[in-house]
Amino acid sequence: MTGFAFIDANGAVEAATVESAAAANGTARLVWIHLDAADPATRTILTGPLGLSELVAGALTAAETRPRCDPIGDGALVNLRGLSLAADADSDPLVSIRVWTERARIVSVGRYPLRALTPLKAAMAGGRVRDPGDFVALLASAITEELDPDVAELGDRLDECELVLDARQAMPLRRKVAAVRAQAIDYRRFVAPQRQAIERLAALDCGWLEEDDRLHLREAADRFARMTEELESIRERAALMAEQITDLRAELLDVRSLWISIVALIFLPLTFLTGLLGMNVRGIPYADEPWAFWGVVGVSAALALTSLAVFTRSRWLR
Repeated sequence: MTGFAFIDANGAVEAATVESAAAANGTARLVWIHLDAADPATRTILTGPLGLSELVAGALTAAETRPRCDPIGDGALVNLRGLSLAADADSDPLVSIRVWTERARIVSVGRYPLRALTPLKAAMAGGRVRDPGDFVALLASAITEELDPDVAELGDRLDECELVLDARQAMPLRRKVAAVRAQAIDYRRFVAPQRQAIERLAALDCGWLEEDDRLHLREAADRFARMTEELESIRERAALMAEQITDLRAELLDVRSLWISIVALIFLPLTFLTGLLGMNVRGIPYADEPWAFWGVVGVSAALALTSLAVFTRSRWLR
């Protein structure tokens, strides 16, 4: 069976197998069993030795989940999302952990390794988890501590893009801004309902949730609320920056088009003059004069300078 377990026998915490932890339920002060959702035997263990209902077992092993908190009898089903230890482990940026909590027992199920499990296992082994309330409070706090720097890093990446905002770097900047915006949207999709799930959990009327646990849960919910606001701000800033990059790019194209038009207007009379004098017909004035070529060059230069002066006076070149 894939997973791990801890047994707290009146303050003496020790690692155990899933089978021994399942057998210790009811005699130990606290039992934590973590199972792998990808293991085909998980569903059988949940409904068999652990004695969970089909409803709870189905929710713990569901392929797609969103953050939620549902009281069921004397226990609660809690789904949360946090950063994964493995890169590209899931199609979603945050991987799920599903937790069933009741007095003296915790059953968690995950499909991918969660970063927050590492400090949680250390806390359990160190005897700092006394009841299921401590567990869910530490889990929520660990998830926020892992996720908070990533949300701040998204804002920093957007700040860097703003500092180098330039129309000549529009394409690479647009890709960076689009990547930040997409990640912020993905994070917010789970962070916002996670806050509601934590707040609902803190308000549950159950004996295994103490007042200090509720305070820690409210603190975690407040951090999720702040992250939600920050992600919303990042999303809006990224959208505005994308529009600004588009405007700068359009302005650059307008300036370049203006210069092309000015050059074309300067050469338009010169093209007419040289085309007229370049016709291969008799009767062109001064065709046999030795100064005729330089005369045409002078007239052309005068026309060009006159056109340039007119454009300057009209502020076309500013």
